[in-house]
Amino acid sequence: MSLAEGTDPRLHQAMQRVLLALLPGLLVLLWLYGWGVLLNLLLAASGALAMEAVVLFLRKRPLRPSLCDGSALVSATLLALALPAYCPWWLAPSAAASAMLLGKHVYGGVGQNPFNPAMLGYALALVCFPQSMTHWPAPQALGLLDGLQLAFGLDSLRPDAWAQATALDSLRINKSLTIDELFAGNPAFGHFGGRGAEWVNLGFLAGGLFLLQQRVISWHAPMGMLASLLLISLVCWNGTGSDSHGSPLFHLLAGASMLGAFFIVTEPVSGPKTARARLMFGIGVGLLTYLIRTWGSYPDGMAFAVLLMNLAVPALERHCSAQPAGDRP
Repeated sequence: MSLAEGTDPRLHQAMQRVLLALLPGLLVLLWLYGWGVLLNLLLAASGALAMEAVVLFLRKRPLRPSLCDGSALVSATLLALALPAYCPWWLAPSAAASAMLLGKHVYGGVGQNPFNPAMLGYALALVCFPQSMTHWPAPQALGLLDGLQLAFGLDSLRPDAWAQATALDSLRINKSLTIDELFAGNPAFGHFGGRGAEWVNLGFLAGGLFLLQQRVISWHAPMGMLASLLLISLVCWNGTGSDSHGSPLFHLLAGASMLGAFFIVTEPVSGPKTARARLMFGIGVGLLTYLIRTWGSYPDGMAFAVLLMNLAVPALERHCSAQPAGDRP
């Protein structure tokens, strides 16, 4: 398909590769949670593209370049992958529309947003609709018909019949069981991390390595985030007792660690532009993610960590502005 006139071919190609790199993690999510993942994708993409078209129309800007460059679709996809499968049907499109409006167009459109649009949409949904955002289905717990009825409000099935706490949430509220007992008796835990989440994270790791090989992203922000998350979880790891915060491997293979490292902290517009600043940005996201996971009110914290570090980007750029020219990308 030919590009629309005015579409940046480099941006379009990069967005295509990002979507391709998301496929391994997406397929694992589809295997675990069924068609609800695709429903989220379709609804989020529809909401994002509709809001994009409305805003461009109101601003009297050409529609095709922005709608065809793939940036809105990538943001919608990242947001949809972070939402619980079979969440209420209106949640994905409203969160995606909010991400486009408040995370992108209110600042002037593509290339000018100071915050990661997908994470802003996710954070808004989490703050505004916390109950809907905490009902995560157990892997392979819902069939297609039951799931669709649940998503569209046609089934009054109680959440305790199909949902379960995530491994991160179970670990955060645990007061009495050892880590070994949690892994042995809690269905949310797998071999090293969350049940199923281990494979999801490995899928996104494979996609991230593809982006590195294709030079779509640089290694600085992912390495900074994963290294700091690994280091702080190692320093704070106090064994397998009931007061343990989890092993370093657990934190790398739970929640949205790999999705965040390779697809979220590498967002080029809201993140830093210099190599050293990207490394520091990733380090900050990794540290904040662990702190929010362990002592905050939310079990993962990736979205809030990224948004907080987005606020620090100007300071990071100023701090790194005196680096030698050879260190710049």
